[in-house]
Amino acid sequence: MPDLISALPIFLAFVLTLILLSWCSRQISEHIQLLAVHITGSTNAATVAIFLVLLPGVIIHEGAHWLTAYFLGLKPSKFRVWPKKQGKFLGLGSISIRSGGLLKDSLVGLAPLILGSILVALISHRVFNVQAMSGALMEGQWRNGVEAFLSAFRQPDGALWAYLLFTISNAMMPSPSDREPVTPVAQYALLAGLAYLLIGLPVRPLQAFILWLTPFVQSVSSAFLFIILLDLIVLLILFVLSEIFAPAPSSR
Repeated sequence: MPDLISALPIFLAFVLTLILLSWCSRQISEHIQLLAVHITGSTNAATVAIFLVLLPGVIIHEGAHWLTAYFLGLKPSKFRVWPKKQGKFLGLGSISIRSGGLLKDSLVGLAPLILGSILVALISHRVFNVQAMSGALMEGQWRNGVEAFLSAFRQPDGALWAYLLFTISNAMMPSPSDREPVTPVAQYALLAGLAYLLIGLPVRPLQAFILWLTPFVQSVSSAFLFIILLDLIVLLILFVLSEIFAPAPSSR
């Protein structure tokens, strides 16, 4: 049990960074489209702009859906990578699959987030050495953390890798349709976990699984923190550009 308690901050950090990254993704999408509208005066141009900026991530997102559906026997078809308005939301791509029930549909819906998390963790740690930055920030060494963050972009092809990180992370979040089957599955899983503990079944297998998962969750959290800082810089640039290109208020 002490091991589980020590792992709790790592999982809380993961949830917090995921929430912050999701917020950054929404803000970046809105500000890219706003900037495009300011420059072109066209909402259609804004739609194409966000699509083109995130294109590599969109391909990975839809590819994760397709591959997961294929391996689960859901016969995916109609692979589309192009923006399309879906009610209040903007879809940047889609695939058609037949339903396989809540569990399979949830796996398909979460596939982009899972694959995206793995990819950004690999890139962040292999290319940018984000553990140096996150370690410094966790210890309160802000200056060292900032220096580690800035030095990451001096890696070979650092700008290209940073763009790939940016597109994957900002396109991997589940859409409303992706999340639809996940909610009931998450509720069932929570109830099953509570029942498992209340009945008094052995905790050791659950503890072993959580401890096995902890290093991966920690790596993903560090990667998310790096991307959040990158997103905040991009947001600042987009905000400044939006102010520059914003139409002047009409005078009466």
